[in-house]
Amino acid sequence: MAQLKFLSDDEVKGMHNATLRILNEVGYVWTHKPSLEILTGAGCKIKGNRVYFPPELVEDSIKKAGKKVSIRGRGGVTKNLGDGNLYFHNLGGARDIYDAKTGGHRIAQMQDVRDATRLLDALENCHTITPFFTPQDVPGELMSLAMYRHALPFTTKPLQGPGVQFGPETKYAVRMAEVIGDPKEVLTLALSPVSPLTIPDHEAEAVIEIAKAGISFGALPCPTAGATSPMTISGSIAQQNAETLAVVILAQLVNPGLPIVYCGRLAMMEPRTGASVWGGVELALASAGTVQLGHSYGFAVNVYGFSTNAHTIDAQDGFERGLNAAIPALAGADELSGIGEMEAGVMGSYAQMVLDNELAYSVLRLRKGFSADEEALGVDMIARIMDGSRNFLGQKHTMKYLKAGEVQLTKFAERSSWEAWERNGKQGMVDHAIDAAEKILREHEVTPLEPQQEKELDDIMSAAEKELVKKR
Repeated sequence: MAQLKFLSDDEVKGMHNATLRILNEVGYVWTHKPSLEILTGAGCKIKGNRVYFPPELVEDSIKKAGKKVSIRGRGGVTKNLGDGNLYFHNLGGARDIYDAKTGGHRIAQMQDVRDATRLLDALENCHTITPFFTPQDVPGELMSLAMYRHALPFTTKPLQGPGVQFGPETKYAVRMAEVIGDPKEVLTLALSPVSPLTIPDHEAEAVIEIAKAGISFGALPCPTAGATSPMTISGSIAQQNAETLAVVILAQLVNPGLPIVYCGRLAMMEPRTGASVWGGVELALASAGTVQLGHSYGFAVNVYGFSTNAHTIDAQDGFERGLNAAIPALAGADELSGIGEMEAGVMGSYAQMVLDNELAYSVLRLRKGFSADEEALGVDMIARIMDGSRNFLGQKHTMKYLKAGEVQLTKFAERSSWEAWERNGKQGMVDHAIDAAEKILREHEVTPLEPQQEKELDDIMSAAEKELVKKR
């Protein structure tokens, strides 16, 4: 179906031109000497603690960047971002867990990384997996690596790497990926520059390591409109674009043609509290605008999808995540994040993961649209019915389109009468999702790694601990 466009072609071009001005006239806070040598060697200028990018370098780097991004799971399935399909993955990095059965929440532990990965492995509309929780029972220096290590054995789907911040983290993540295949095929990595327009030294080093390793890469700036970027959606998208492209430029100078996932994580400020809002419809509009801008460069685009500020699985939760998934999906997003997300990314829920799997099914149906060709219109069949044939249900036309999915058959939505609902215990979608999540965690099994692979991963983690964990 045709994609929704919230911006005209001239407006998209205007955003690009604003980005060129930001990079060339405003500059980017950048102090990492090895990367600055690379940038100045390509024509960038330095004044004080800022680097300034010439427009021709920006546009040349966009052209050079790899536009085809593929990731393969150890089970052999490959997802190709930008192939015209919409893919979904879960939130990465939540600190807390919401228990939908009790209504309480708790701090995530390493076992939750394992359980969440195994649950997501069973959900057919979660196409790739990111390590979900930031476990609080490991040293902070090892958290990202531990998330990846303890997700690897519990899925055969494509497993995207966690967000990294340091060069050594990147090296160890690549070594762990080698245990299951070629890191260029089985790993992607993301890194978040600091808004506004700043990259710490350790992150610049990590970008260089990612590029050297040839790993598909997503710069993941997370500006908040009104707090760390302009209050306007368009101004914030332009700044976000500058934050992304500056990092892409460095990666392309180190490794021309490195595959890039164009990402956007723009949120809005709640003016009454200053909090970051992941739930308002403005976020969906920002995601849609990001899709248009990223597509104008030829990139596959990954943006927010199932996002909310809700603390429980309630009307707000469903309202916000439905809008925030549907709008960028209709704008043509290649990948939507956030399965299982709650409380603006601070929290996740097993029941919510199951519900989002069903919501993803609905979004895919929405994006499919419907046909209005001669066969679908069914005028001849209508005539037969009116001339005394059997009812519509008995027609081949009806069965064909039922099998084709014209009407979606949901797993959890309540569509029976009040009396039937009462007889079944007045259960709603959340109750069914709680039961489904518990059943998956009891029964779903994942093909394990070989013992030698487990040993290799443990040895890599031991080496990382010796290098990275500070003596206390």
